[in-house]
Amino acid sequence: MARVTGIGGVFLKSRDDAKTLSTWYEKHLGIRLQDFGGGILQWEEDTAEDKGMTVWHVAERDSEWFSPSESTFMINYRVDDLEAMIEQLNAAGIEVLRGPEYHENGVFAWIMDPEGNKVELWEPKIWDDKNKR
Repeated sequence: MARVTGIGGVFLKSRDDAKTLSTWYEKHLGIRLQDFGGGILQWEEDTAEDKGMTVWHVAERDSEWFSPSESTFMINYRVDDLEAMIEQLNAAGIEVLRGPEYHENGVFAWIMDPEGNKVELWEPKIWDDKNKR
């Protein structure tokens, strides 16, 4: 049977101005925009201990996981240094809703983009003595 082998792209439809939203992601999350207006995230640039993976999950209808966003989706972005990312976001006046939180598969934090979409930030880590807090 043919099957899905990965995520080939993430596409958002802007509620307001696409260029403004794209620029926000570039400025605050470091997604380098290409000439066509989108970003290309290359796995070979990811230096995490887990060697790369993408998680796919459907949340229950009554899940509070995406709150306070009213969107029916949330994107989890892998980051190379979550503490530095949080400092950048704070310096730019972007509220970190929660985090950093340390879990067995890494460190997490959550923010909202300018259009009200909740964004999950994840620094993958192997759960061993040096990464447990």
